Amino acid sequence: MTQIAVKVLRRTQEALDIASYELGKPDGSALPGFSAGSHIDVQVPGGLTRQYSLCNDAAEQHRYRIAVLRDPSSRGGSSTMHDHVHEGDTLLISEPRNHFPLVHGERALLFAGGIGVTPLLCMAQRLSTIGADFTLHYCTRSAERTAFREEIAASPWKDRVKFHFDDGPPSQKLQLERVIAKPEPGTHLYICGPTGFIDWVVKTADGFGWPKDRVHLEYFGAAAQDTGGDRPFQVKIASSGAVVEVAARQTIVQALQQHGIEILTSCEQGVCGTCITRVLQGECDHRDLYFTDEEKAKHDQFTPCCSRAKSPLLVLDL
Repeated sequence: MTQIAVKVLRRTQEALDIASYELGKPDGSALPGFSAGSHIDVQVPGGLTRQYSLCNDAAEQHRYRIAVLRDPSSRGGSSTMHDHVHEGDTLLISEPRNHFPLVHGERALLFAGGIGVTPLLCMAQRLSTIGADFTLHYCTRSAERTAFREEIAASPWKDRVKFHFDDGPPSQKLQLERVIAKPEPGTHLYICGPTGFIDWVVKTADGFGWPKDRVHLEYFGAAAQDTGGDRPFQVKIASSGAVVEVAARQTIVQALQQHGIEILTSCEQGVCGTCITRVLQGECDHRDLYFTDEEKAKHDQFTPCCSRAKSPLLVLDL
């Protein structure tokens, strides 16, 4: 994966526990282009790699902007970004990738839960630029935790944004059943945020008959898994024939690392797709949020950062 050295040009406190970071090349040259919905991998000080959506205008080439929520249950990524990354620092990032692109349609309804606004902010900017019909529903716990409020208020598309605060009066809360009650032809839904928020919107849309190909989503984190019934199994490396034991309380990535086999990871929750590995034989126990049900049923690829095996052995294309 190509790495790009960037300088933190500006750090801004956007809301309570949310900071944005403006990144650019040290010499001021152009960065690789990106499209709305894209993200980058950021090598966080300390050796971790985390993914963050780009939330600036996709037409810009001089900078990338990301926003990071300080997560109280952080595994080191968000807390390190908040505590140890400052203006003037240098970071290594990947080129942008997009697993959450805008699809051509007559209208778009954007649903943001908290920090999930970041890719949708970029989408709103793009939709406004091309003159598309859209509405952004932005749900947060409170006004003080709502990032980019001033920026949105100053934008030419401010009237297309509806704010919904958990601690506000009932009249301003998102009445989802009313907003998506009718699957309008040509309308696409885009959802990003915590797992519970996404599941709420997706299940509601499914109940009203929205076609799956018009419901697009990106998770920011996976829900906790019940691992009480996990059992040991084996993985076989196709190229060498080596067989590695995976313990009940161990991920496949961890087991392989103990034998000197490295798999690139990022989110470590089955959300980003960085660690996708081909499976040549065996039945996977998919625990990711990346693949569709149809893709999972093929058992020909999986995310070893969190997924396991239902069969005694998995043969991996490594």
